[in-house]
Amino acid sequence: MRMKPVLEAADAAKIMAAAKAEAAKNGWRVTIVIVDEGGTLMALERMDGAPLKSPDIATEKARTAALFRRPSKIFQDLVKDNPGMLGLPVLPLQGGVPLMSGGECVGAIGVSGVQAHEDEQVAAAGAAALSELYGATRA
Repeated sequence: MRMKPVLEAADAAKIMAAAKAEAAKNGWRVTIVIVDEGGTLMALERMDGAPLKSPDIATEKARTAALFRRPSKIFQDLVKDNPGMLGLPVLPLQGGVPLMSGGECVGAIGVSGVQAHEDEQVAAAGAAALSELYGATRA
């Protein structure tokens, strides 16, 4: 039987804190979502003033990144050349980043509320916090 790392609530809290700090540093009002490896919600925080729909969008970005073990931006890029990809059960918008530990996807972080590349910047800051904790790597 192989052993694999699992994202725990304490990890999600540290990831959330790092992502929130990045958003606050830039004055961005966003929603940040952390899901486990199966895309199940672990943490959600909608900052004051974040768009009303941003929790749903951030959640789907995170689920896309977790279930496909790839940043959601990959699908955004693929849709440009192949619009038929819009039929897939993914949200093809930048801002979802898988959380990797020991070569395994343990979950994902999704962010929504500002420009897509800024959403990803916030998500990357959260993912970096996991890396600092356990020497994890981002996909």
